[in-house]
Amino acid sequence: MAQKAIREYDAKSILARHWDKYFPDFTYSYETVLVQNGAELKEAAKENAWLNEKTLVAKPDMLFGKRGKNGLVLFKDQKPGDVTLEKAASWIDEKSSSKQKVYFSFDGDTPVGEPSVDMLTHFIVEPFTPHTQEEEYYISATCVGDEDMLYMSAEGGMEVEEGWDEKVTEVAFKITETEEEIAEKIRANVPADVAEGDKENFAKFAIGFFKAYRDLNFAYLEINPFVLQGNKVELLDMVAKLDDTAGFMMTSEWGDIEYPTSFGMEEKSPEVLAVEEADAKTGASLKLTLLKPEARIWTMVAGGGASVVYADTIADFAGIEDLANYGEYSGGPTTGETKFYAETILDLMTREKDAQGRDKILIIGGAIANFTDVAKTFTGIIQAFENYADKMKEVGIKIYVRRGGPNYEKGLKDIKEAADRLGLDIEVYGPETHVTDIVRMALEEK
Repeated sequence: MAQKAIREYDAKSILARHWDKYFPDFTYSYETVLVQNGAELKEAAKENAWLNEKTLVAKPDMLFGKRGKNGLVLFKDQKPGDVTLEKAASWIDEKSSSKQKVYFSFDGDTPVGEPSVDMLTHFIVEPFTPHTQEEEYYISATCVGDEDMLYMSAEGGMEVEEGWDEKVTEVAFKITETEEEIAEKIRANVPADVAEGDKENFAKFAIGFFKAYRDLNFAYLEINPFVLQGNKVELLDMVAKLDDTAGFMMTSEWGDIEYPTSFGMEEKSPEVLAVEEADAKTGASLKLTLLKPEARIWTMVAGGGASVVYADTIADFAGIEDLANYGEYSGGPTTGETKFYAETILDLMTREKDAQGRDKILIIGGAIANFTDVAKTFTGIIQAFENYADKMKEVGIKIYVRRGGPNYEKGLKDIKEAADRLGLDIEVYGPETHVTDIVRMALEEK
């Protein structure tokens, strides 16, 4: 399962879109906007009357937690008087005007470790929900090994992680359990300290929550806290990750989802974003991480496990500083998908020569495929070679290939003949050669 974090705004939007299906006995106002500055917030108020009428809460929405402890939540009780539209817009402009320090660990209220420093660019704004501490609850779900886990607590808020073992009830579910069995198990494990008048509603909400988590292909879903007031629910804070391998079949359920870069992390390149977009539209897997684009060694590896093995082997032989990228293509990609992936790598690889005048190295590796048609994927790589052959020769690239699996003999024969025809320097090996031997061959001094 590939997990990708999404904004709190998008997580709430997904649940709101399907609210009546999973939570028919509850109401949820779903009043929330995502903005980048105060001007955008004021513009949003023209279509969302509640922004002018209600006391507001504003906070960054950039994939980091502990916003309250970092002083990055604007709400009524923090400063005297209601948080109006004007106050929220002013606060957002203040926080987005200069770089902010964010700590990810705390000992009580004391920051621990070094902070990340970056600009705040996205803010979520919602109405303030008056409630008591006793009305706050915690719930989350994720996959652990072969089971889905549901975590429930009668105590919500920032402190739930402290004393987790005492505060949180954990319930495991096998994939084979029926909806009836799941509902029965949840009802039997409602935390004992949930208020007596809330137990039935808590159980019903938890049952719907867990079903939504599974049906909507969340990899992780947390609400901390949610406020339960009879049949009225408010989702105060959410954290969510999607199983992005399901993205190609969840377009209508998820809507227009963005996978943002976390606060403090370098922005993704257009090439990485393009591969992510292609990956979301296919049942195959296309992954690319740029480590050091000016480095000499590039990989085009089939299989997630193989990609780890090749990266480790290259790091062992040459050092991580010489590895330009990390990634994989797997799961039976089409010829066109493989061509696109190969062209993306070749485009990056041929933009400049090696600074020390050496040949660059392209390792096209992989173990022995179970069902991926090697000849079909290699056809895509050959088509990419045909488009980039001149640039590859100008830069100076040596290609090493090792692959096995369905149709591998034809695939290896085709890629060798195509490279020879195009005047590319290539060595080709099948499953008789150890999976990472081509790394040694490529890097040993001759």
